[in-house]
Amino acid sequence: MAAKTTADTERSTLPDTPVPARSLVAGTWRSDTSGGEQIRVDPYRGTPASVASCCSDAEVKAAERWALSGRSSCARMAPYARAEVLERAADLVGRERESLAVMVAIELGKPLRDSLGEMDRAAETLAVAALHARQLSGELLPAEGWQRGAGTTALTFRAPIGTVLAITPFNAPVNLLAHKIAASFAAGNGTIVKPPPQAPAVSSRFAELMLEAGLPEEGLQVLHGGASVGAALAASDAVNAVAFTGSASAGAAVASTAGPKRTVLELGGNAATIVCADTDVAAAARLCAATGYSNSGQSCISVQRVYVERAVYDQFAERFTEAVSTLRVGDPLDRDTDVGCMVDAQAATRVEGWIQEAVDAGATLFAGGGRTGAVLEPTLLGAPPSDAKVLVEEVFGDLVSIVPVDDFETALDLVNSTPYGLQSGLFTYDVRRVFAAARELEVGAVIVNGTSNYRLDHIPFGGVKDSGIGRESPRWLIEDFSTVKTLVFRDFSLWS
Repeated sequence: MAAKTTADTERSTLPDTPVPARSLVAGTWRSDTSGGEQIRVDPYRGTPASVASCCSDAEVKAAERWALSGRSSCARMAPYARAEVLERAADLVGRERESLAVMVAIELGKPLRDSLGEMDRAAETLAVAALHARQLSGELLPAEGWQRGAGTTALTFRAPIGTVLAITPFNAPVNLLAHKIAASFAAGNGTIVKPPPQAPAVSSRFAELMLEAGLPEEGLQVLHGGASVGAALAASDAVNAVAFTGSASAGAAVASTAGPKRTVLELGGNAATIVCADTDVAAAARLCAATGYSNSGQSCISVQRVYVERAVYDQFAERFTEAVSTLRVGDPLDRDTDVGCMVDAQAATRVEGWIQEAVDAGATLFAGGGRTGAVLEPTLLGAPPSDAKVLVEEVFGDLVSIVPVDDFETALDLVNSTPYGLQSGLFTYDVRRVFAAARELEVGAVIVNGTSNYRLDHIPFGGVKDSGIGRESPRWLIEDFSTVKTLVFRDFSLWS
């Protein structure tokens, strides 16, 4: 039998027609177009990938009423029952791993190998949330530790907050949706999902799997549409908490609209990595190259800025350039592809313009720089000026900049010099520098002997400054999606 070619892969996986993405409102999957349609174009091929049925104002109101009337359906489920639903959902995602990954590759141009990895992470996220659902508990308070509390027993427990609005991004549409739905449901809440317009079909399919696993239909809705749909839901009295992942500007707008509701905002950044002279320079360069262009750099923690001690800068630049040359750019459905395309040609054109601006200002172009449609070559810049957009703003594309620094302290200052603060990487064998970085860097996490682009879904994830509020990960999201209630027994004593 002949080996399967890229063309064979395309013929066996590409759908014949755009995949429908229906909205789920008040227990019914709706395919009418009263709110209009959104056609998502495959950014690599330029052909329609999916078509979403958007919600009208009337459907938003119907979703609000359904959320208010049905919020108790999840709250009344025992924690073990919620955990069993989440465990079944994890199994279903594992079984549909391939089809979900193909859908992501088609809608977003995300390489199949990265998309498959996202499905593995989503299944793990659901399983972790199930574990924490089983561990929901409270605390016996020391009421009788003071005289006024004598004869009183008091305890706390975590109660659902009500309804959570989950507004999700395009770059990891399944796993980040899994984080929000799983934690919301584990805490006993209902969830309204506002998916990204770039990934409507895979978002709806994931919601179908959650319902198939046993999540009550009263506890989940999916509303496709533009920013107006998200804004209306964020402002709604039917919503008690908002979880948003996206840009800093959009996050600020969501927070303003939501008002005093509980909000969890993961707002991106321009992540930096520091490479010290005492490290394995070649290994650091290879890892920076591998994590700077995954998903075409469209990750809030993607390697964007690398500050390298001057003594090893030339060696690092040479090794990094070599590593970039080995990356395979091409069809996202080809399992050998390392770099597919960006979310659309407009995004790629923006980054291309930033590259040219930096080069015109004196930056060295070590690799890449070319663009064809939404495909931007993996690009490496050397020593852009400190005020260049490629260093100051969030690139969110196939571009990494490396900058020589004279000493470690200067690198720390440069990492902190932007409004963002999500994660940073640090390559060093000097434990004193590790502790200094942990103490001084204005970020949510420091990754030692790794780049900024490293995340475990069961540990807290989030930033400071303009990079957001709160921490994602099931355990920490469950705390945000629940409220502490206190139960006090008068004239009941454990002691007398």
